[in-house]
Order: sequence, then C-alpha cells, then structure tokens
Amino acid sequence: MLAVIRIILIFLYFILANLAMILLCLVRPFHRNNVHVIGKVYGVMASIVGLTVKVNVPKSVKQQGPFVFVANHQNSYDLITVCKSAQQGVVTVGKKSLVFIPFFGWLYWLSGNILIDRKNSGRANDTLKQTIEKIKKRKISVYFFPEGTRSRGRGLLSFKTGAFRIAQAVNEPVVMVCTSNLHNKVKLNRWNNGTVLIDLSEPVELDKSRDAKAWATEIRQRMNDKIAELDNRVAQLDEVK
Repeated sequence: MLAVIRIILIFLYFILANLAMILLCLVRPFHRNNVHVIGKVYGVMASIVGLTVKVNVPKSVKQQGPFVFVANHQNSYDLITVCKSAQQGVVTVGKKSLVFIPFFGWLYWLSGNILIDRKNSGRANDTLKQTIEKIKKRKISVYFFPEGTRSRGRGLLSFKTGAFRIAQAVNEPVVMVCTSNLHNKVKLNRWNNGTVLIDLSEPVELDKSRDAKAWATEIRQRMNDKIAELDNRVAQLDEVK
C-alpha cells in the first residue's frame, strides 16, 4: 500500500512541479539560475520516497565560478537526489532534438540548458566546440556525468575525456560531485530508505602538467576514494537510525 501511495504522490508532484517550472521559465526564459531552482524542486521527491539527502558545498563553490562539475551517475533516482547539488549559474548539455519532447523538452530548453546540434555531423569534436563556445559566451557552469551512462551497481565506471577537455579549453576548474551508493537503496514499500550523502569538492585546477585523459583518470580515482568514504559514513548514520 505504501508503494502505491508513493507512486501516486510522485506522479502528481512531478506533473505539477513541471507545470510550475514551465511557468517560471516562461517568465524568465534561459535565466542562469533556472536549473538551480528546478533541482531544488525535483529534490523534494527524495523525501517522498523516504530518502534523507544531505549536500555538502564548500564556500569556494558557493561564492565563485564558473566551474565544470563532474558527477557519478548511478540510476534514475539521480534525478531526485543529485539534482539537489545543482548550484546557481549551472546548466547541462543535451541534444537539440530534446526540444520536441512535450513538456520535458520544453522545460529543458526554457531553463537555459545548452542544446547541441549534432544533426549533420554527429562528431564529438563539433559537440565539444559548440559547448566551449557557449560556456565562454554565457559565463556559466556546466554539469557532466563523465561515465556517460548509469553505473547501476557496477561501481564508478571509466571516465570519458570530454568534460576535462572542455575544462582545459575554457580554463575553468573542475568540481567533483560525489554521491554515496544508491544501488538498491530505495524500496518503495519501506518507510525509511536511509541517507544519501553528496559531497562537492574544492575546485581543482586542471593545469597543463597532464592531458585530459590523465586528468580524467586522476579525478576518477579521487572520486572513487571519496565515494567509498561517503558510503562508510552513510553506513554509520543509518545504523544509528
């Protein structure tokens, strides 16, 4: 019964939240803080499914920017957990074709995310170039999942280099966004589904001592270590509860 009630509540909240956010974005289309607001609104759904999400953001990240954010990507629940880490002035990158998806696509476009046209060439270099140009022009932070796909319990997957090539090209630091384990964390018929910890690192300058591939390997290792630390802390917190 609890699972059914939650599914209904999530469905109703999601529809109403998206309608409200579309109205907000119509009032202030492409505003640099739209994605930040949407992240907070989506984050309410974490409580509906019984998750307690705690986000640690250092002052340097709150007060500075732009940054290139890189986060681990686990499953569909990232939409209601990791989204709470979205800072002011941040957007994501998506295909221009998303605009044609009713409601979600319209919201994605109006909220100011970077839309990339890959219709003609589809080449990665063209995508990177378009992203770099838009970051420089708009002076915004950009959010990436460098694994490129959801890990679904397989641990932190290898990183693609795109985010790190962009960070070096725009000469902006990387901020690591590490989220504790979400795999099999949520049971909709369980009242309390425990704690999720999200930690944003101090900005990391990607100097020229390493190329993008080497930096991707280094940042992945740092994130892997931090995620293990967060998982240990979560185990202690949930044990106390």
